Amino acid sequence: MIGQQLPPPPTTVAQNELLDGDECIVVVDDSPDFVCLVQDFLGRRGFPVAAAGSAAELRDRLAERKAALVFLDIGLPDADGIALLPELQRAVPDLAVIMLTAATDLETALSCLRFGADDYLTKPVRLEALLAAVCRVLEKRRLAIRNRLYQRQVEQATFRLRLAHALSLKMNSFLSTMEVDEIFHAILAGITAEEGLQFNRAFLALFDESGIVLEGRLAIGPEERGDALATAPASADRPQTSAPDSTRGSAEGAHAELDRIVQSLQVEARDSDHILIRAVRERQSINVIAGRCAHAVAPELLELLQEDSFVVVPLFSPSRALGVIVADHFVSRAPIGEEQIQALETFASQASMAIEHCRLYITMQRKIKELEEVTSELQKNKNLLVEIERYAALGHMAAQLAHSIRNPITAIGGIARLLARKIEHPEWLRFLSMMTGEVDKIEKELEDLYDFVEQNKLVPERTYVLRLIRKVLLLHFDALNERDIRKTVVFPEHDFLVNVDPRQMQQALAHLIYNSIESMPHGGELTVSAMHEKENAVIVLRDTGQRRNRYGAGVAAAYPFYTTKMIGTGMGLALARRIVQEHGGDLILESEGNGGMRATIVLPVTPPYPIVVEKQGGRVL
Repeated sequence: MIGQQLPPPPTTVAQNELLDGDECIVVVDDSPDFVCLVQDFLGRRGFPVAAAGSAAELRDRLAERKAALVFLDIGLPDADGIALLPELQRAVPDLAVIMLTAATDLETALSCLRFGADDYLTKPVRLEALLAAVCRVLEKRRLAIRNRLYQRQVEQATFRLRLAHALSLKMNSFLSTMEVDEIFHAILAGITAEEGLQFNRAFLALFDESGIVLEGRLAIGPEERGDALATAPASADRPQTSAPDSTRGSAEGAHAELDRIVQSLQVEARDSDHILIRAVRERQSINVIAGRCAHAVAPELLELLQEDSFVVVPLFSPSRALGVIVADHFVSRAPIGEEQIQALETFASQASMAIEHCRLYITMQRKIKELEEVTSELQKNKNLLVEIERYAALGHMAAQLAHSIRNPITAIGGIARLLARKIEHPEWLRFLSMMTGEVDKIEKELEDLYDFVEQNKLVPERTYVLRLIRKVLLLHFDALNERDIRKTVVFPEHDFLVNVDPRQMQQALAHLIYNSIESMPHGGELTVSAMHEKENAVIVLRDTGQRRNRYGAGVAAAYPFYTTKMIGTGMGLALARRIVQEHGGDLILESEGNGGMRATIVLPVTPPYPIVVEKQGGRVL
């Protein structure tokens, strides 16, 4: 039979699948002839075989090569084969063992099987029986390995389904920022968990509210390659970390490196060639292998992650790009397969839904709060709105009176003065003098009509400028929306104080904004800005008014009641000017080239106390 190719015994597993590419069979016997015979026989059947003549040599072979099956002689010169079985099971858990012995008693065979051997052959061994035992034992081993693999896959699939179900239930309710952080942590934990996708590390990066910068948000994974069990979270914003309280404290010191990576992970959205931006814009996952992929990989990113193989999965909603998840095998250095990427994309879709759901909820809450504030301000300042409408109505009336009365009265007064210069009769001169006097009174009454508001005494107090502007804008919330007027507010980072009468200054601002709204009946844009310049507070209101007044577009600010409205004399503007001037400031009205108006209020900031600034969201003294 030497030199002939023997037929394989029937098995359910193909022979080429019995061993992995780097696995071998080790024959351990103190008889060199027997070892050589078995080695030659199995070699001709395509099985790689290694030889050992003692227990010491067996240990060397196991250290050198990956063994799948060991033929182990019971009687070795330096050890008892049966006694070696527990040691072999500990050293190589999936190792199959076939015992070889010249003894034929049943007790010996049972002892071998009891201590973990897979089969038992007695010498002399028939080669056909030996081959059948090899295939049978290796098939059993392969099936056990596959069963364990399938069991793990079933557990992983079950875990993913349970996590996806739990996240879906969570997202069926409204989400706060803290709750969405908990979802992010659960998703990253699922990506790195043993029952999950088994990535070593996972990073979450999201676009900021403006969509200008992609920023690191959360990370889970080991600090170093030797620390494979560290999975506590690190966050760029520690107060919003989704780590449980029990892990948050330890994460402060133990995960400084992950914190550093998260905080340093910032990419501008305009950097379209960066793979993180490219992935989210193209909505395609990118697998980087050894620092290479279909696109250029920024060296700074490789240096930051300290890893050259990772996968980038985009997060997006139907209407916008949200961010990315970056995952790698930082410790194991195992390749990232297509199946893992597909599973990661499933987790990413859950994260995308959570982000979008949270943003919609936050937007809704902001709108509700804004409407509540509008209602509150309207309720508190309804009298002010009535005054504004009153000024508008009286302004219209004053315009009609000025038009109807001023010209005739001027003519009467002029004729009376002319006649007085030409007539010397005392009686007639007395009557003409009475006429001119009454005309002067009527003209004075017309002038006083523009200043009909009673002079209220100023009650100055320390007032935050930005809060004051915000309240006035809330008063006109409905009017701005009804006329489709876009509102742009440019505020500095810090609020600042001025010493003014808040009610009167609010009234002045309300008149200016009302005038702008009236000048844009078919929509436009209103821009309000405030700044602190040395000793002055400057408030600027600009509109894109679409109307020309009776003087034409671009009327100079020298006209006392300049307005862009088609009808009216701008009495509200006169009142606003008077209020500003009473505060020691100045109101400058300038026409814009497009028919709009620019109103600049300059107020002195000279309170008898240090200026206090308030940072948005928190106070700084």
